[in-house]
Amino acid sequence: MGYMLSLILLALLAHATSISCQNILEQRLNIIILAGQSNMAGRGGVANHSVRGIPTWDGDVPPQCQPNPWIFKLSADMAWVEAREPIHADIDVKKTNGIGPGMAFANAVLSKDPNFGLVGLVPCAIGGTHLSQWQKGGFLYEQLVKRAQMALRSGGAYKAMLWYQGETDTIYKQDVELYQGRLKRFFNDLRSDLQAPRLPIFQHSK
Repeated sequence: MGYMLSLILLALLAHATSISCQNILEQRLNIIILAGQSNMAGRGGVANHSVRGIPTWDGDVPPQCQPNPWIFKLSADMAWVEAREPIHADIDVKKTNGIGPGMAFANAVLSKDPNFGLVGLVPCAIGGTHLSQWQKGGFLYEQLVKRAQMALRSGGAYKAMLWYQGETDTIYKQDVELYQGRLKRFFNDLRSDLQAPRLPIFQHSK
């Protein structure tokens, strides 16, 4: 009986939370796309377990990355949920995720401009990926566009994309030589497909 009551209470709580989110998201969303490889997905606080040697996250969340009732994220199943670290836990599922730059950026924007409004983060980063995997026609590119377009249909506008990628492309000379051209093409294709020709892109290549 007690077990059943607990399940009912949990169900009611989940329902109340979803209704609350639905009401909040009737407001206009400021959409920020997060894409790239491991540094964007978040590896802060991740280290190999001293005994088992398995990467684990220490669970520490710095003040600038704490949850904020004005910050949401688009989950892997295309639902808006409260944004919490690790932001990419349900996206970069084959890796152990920790702290990334997404929450810190969103909190900094809101701190700078308290009237900015709701922030909708769209995590898309996958650790260990090459820039060639983000070219138009590839799975990662198409998934990014699909998630970004779904976010837009929720109501709102694209405000920026944070792009943090490049380390994997330093291994082979050919990738290094082709990087600039591939990156320019990627940015141009993305702006075109999102119908956002002036989309600000903040780039950090590493």
